[in-house]
Amino acid sequence: MNRKVLVVDDEVSIVKLITFNLEKEGFKTLQAYSGHEALKIIKEERPDLVILDIMLPELDGFEICRHIRQEKYPTAVIILTAKDDEIDKVLGLELGADDYITKPFSPRELLARVKAVLRRTSQWETFMDEQVLKIGELCIYPSRYTVLLKGKPIELTPKEFELLHFLAQNAGKVITRDALLNHIWGYTYTGDTRIVDVHISHLREKIESNPKKPEYIKTIRGVGYKFKEARS
Repeated sequence: MNRKVLVVDDEVSIVKLITFNLEKEGFKTLQAYSGHEALKIIKEERPDLVILDIMLPELDGFEICRHIRQEKYPTAVIILTAKDDEIDKVLGLELGADDYITKPFSPRELLARVKAVLRRTSQWETFMDEQVLKIGELCIYPSRYTVLLKGKPIELTPKEFELLHFLAQNAGKVITRDALLNHIWGYTYTGDTRIVDVHISHLREKIESNPKKPEYIKTIRGVGYKFKEARS
């Protein structure tokens, strides 16, 4: 079945460029040119992925991303940002975006990121490992995409869950930022590990009793992160 991608941008030329390249690769595409139009399509069509410009009329991309996560739609999000606009990138990731791409971009880069995000979500949708990971007061259920902390469910974005699960699978080991980029995002950023740090920070806010003094996810300065080791 062809994966369904919604392209949201108020620039017609950008929408046409992205749509052309996606359809050439076999994706089914939908188009929206405003925030309200995008929300209507997301609700009715439930796309697998939304490629979302930040600067939109009526309702900006941040609000759309927030709405997608609040409604718990199983939709991946890639945000489009202006070149070198780090604030937009960080805010988008904190709101639950799975990835970002800066304008101007090449069709090859766009397709690589689209395929990487969809490959990861597809793998998790079909992952049927029933083993439960228990570390401290955390219980991770891979097949149900569920995390419990002290018996209560924790709401995570798809990328947050994948990151937490991978770290927990490697509890006690130091995992570099580059390794996390390769495993979770499926390709290597050109020296930009900010996306990992933002997701780790967001995870800590959700699972740590004191995010500034984390119990589960430790920072190994200059290297990466280490997850709390399970007691035997």
